[in-house]
Amino acid sequence: MNSENAIHAPTKEKAEKGTRPFSELCLMDNYMFGIATRDIQTCKSIIEIALGIHIKEIRWKEGEKEQPGPVGKRGVRLDFIVIDDEGRFFDVEMQRKRVKDLPRRTRFYKARDDSPLLNQGEQGFEKLPESYIIFICDFDLFGLGKYRYTFRNHCEEAPELVLRDGMSTVFLNTKGINDMEVEPELVEFMKFVRDNTCQDVSCYTDERIREMYQKVQDLKRIGAMEDGYMASEWWLEDERDEARREGHEQGFEQGHEQGLEQGLNQGLKQGLKQGLEQGLEQGEARLSLLIVKLQENDRENEIARVAADVDYRKQLYDEFGL
Repeated sequence: MNSENAIHAPTKEKAEKGTRPFSELCLMDNYMFGIATRDIQTCKSIIEIALGIHIKEIRWKEGEKEQPGPVGKRGVRLDFIVIDDEGRFFDVEMQRKRVKDLPRRTRFYKARDDSPLLNQGEQGFEKLPESYIIFICDFDLFGLGKYRYTFRNHCEEAPELVLRDGMSTVFLNTKGINDMEVEPELVEFMKFVRDNTCQDVSCYTDERIREMYQKVQDLKRIGAMEDGYMASEWWLEDERDEARREGHEQGFEQGHEQGLEQGLNQGLKQGLKQGLEQGLEQGEARLSLLIVKLQENDRENEIARVAADVDYRKQLYDEFGL
């Protein structure tokens, strides 16, 4: 079987299972967001529009990566982080699926983001930069119809008193309705993020969004990008069985521990759900990184083999240290 067939053979089967064709992806899709934000200018535009600020220059950027925690503790998967010329730190995350614990997740992300910013033995904390966590959500987490929800620490007894810890958390909502209360480019950007039906760049007025639109269209014309998407989707089909098995195992362990208090069935159900979600999330992130590494090293012709050969995939994980 040649590489083209290896990649595209499952297309019909995927369509029947509900997988979106590559041509219909938008920024809200993890794969498209990941490859589009490899471009620094796109990252810069997203942050500027999200916060209503101007960034002169991006000084440092790191794309999608798995950030491990201490031994035996949970890590996090970051979509992209940048530092601008003023030293401000930005962590941007795409969140399509609604999860009830998202506010607590931001607390975890803050801790993981801050920990590498100071060196061991460094005195004081004045070198901690202004820091922003931005979640772009395809749902209204708080139900108030706002396109943007910005949180900073205030004093309950004196609400006008701001803690000034340099930390801001921002939730963007693609389903906002307060068009007259925010910048028009934010409204336009939220529609662009989730809607891929516009057939012409003239649908958008903000030049930065027009540029992003064109870049997304250009990416869709690159065969290697579509191959990477199909390979990742095909590979995840194989990984689901393993994730389910891990979920059953974790569920049994948790059910055993919690059985006396909550019942075996509840523990098993919870463990199955957590095991499946974590297994798929980590597997998708790892494969996305591998595909990016192959593309960066001009080895796109190996993507098809990665999709079909589990042993070769593991070999490449070791080769790239993933």
